Amino acid sequence: MSESPHVPVLMAEVLEALAPRAGQTIVDGTFGAGGYSRAILATGASVVAFDRDPTAARFAADLTATGRFRLVEATFSQMAETLGEASADGVALDLGVSSMQLDEAERGFSFMRDGPLDMRMGADGPTAADLVNEGEPGDLARIFRDYGEEREARRVVSFIVRRRAERPFERTLDLAEVVERAHGGRRGAKVHPATKVFQALRIAVNDELGELEAGLAAAERTLKAGGRLAVVTFHSLEDRIVKSFLTARAGREGAGSRHAPPKVGGPQPSFQLLHNGARAPGEAEVAANPRARSAKLRAAVRTEAPAWRLAA
Repeated sequence: MSESPHVPVLMAEVLEALAPRAGQTIVDGTFGAGGYSRAILATGASVVAFDRDPTAARFAADLTATGRFRLVEATFSQMAETLGEASADGVALDLGVSSMQLDEAERGFSFMRDGPLDMRMGADGPTAADLVNEGEPGDLARIFRDYGEEREARRVVSFIVRRRAERPFERTLDLAEVVERAHGGRRGAKVHPATKVFQALRIAVNDELGELEAGLAAAERTLKAGGRLAVVTFHSLEDRIVKSFLTARAGREGAGSRHAPPKVGGPQPSFQLLHNGARAPGEAEVAANPRARSAKLRAAVRTEAPAWRLAA
């Protein structure tokens, strides 16, 4: 029997955007604990879920019994090559780290729980400890600045480099304490000083932004004409990528004025936006789940135009 999952952020809005129904095949690109998959299966649709985390299978036992569910241990950027082009009626992506991963200290995602400095969503590749202990100072500063929007990136790196010369970092709380010292302590801040550094390391370890770009392109190829894409982001870096992708694919890139002449040439729009801008959670959801505060949903419908060629 699988464990009881939490309810994902913006669940009602995602279901409204996808509009799943019996006979359809929906891709849940970020399975996690299976919240979206359960809700989609309840509509009568079939689900193919993706998750690079091998431990996610523990949430799928009861879903497999429906005969309409399959879990693939792979990144969502592999959906097109796994399922084939124009094979799905919908794709849902709920980005970022899952609540279960944050709650499990041994995964090393949280600075609130002591655990090994790992942060890998999958089972292979370099860990956060590898980056922190072996990364060039300039590379670490760039990671903290670009992926965490950390203003004190160079100062934080100088503290890390000085400490790792004495002994390597192995635990999450150890790194969090050094970052906190680099910031001069908490100083009454509501947000922990290590928040941005931990976000940056997690993104770098898992190549989350590169995976997102590849995943959006894969969704474009996987969706049938009329198929729907719904993407929930949790920080500005992700949202910027999704917004840029959908704006371009909807033919709205560079349309700064409604009086400007339409763009001539280039590929035909492969998506039509379901709504202008992003949808945010309501006050009730934010009150019930503070993590929802930064969430944004962007959604679009696949047109009959061919998928755009990827830039070389």
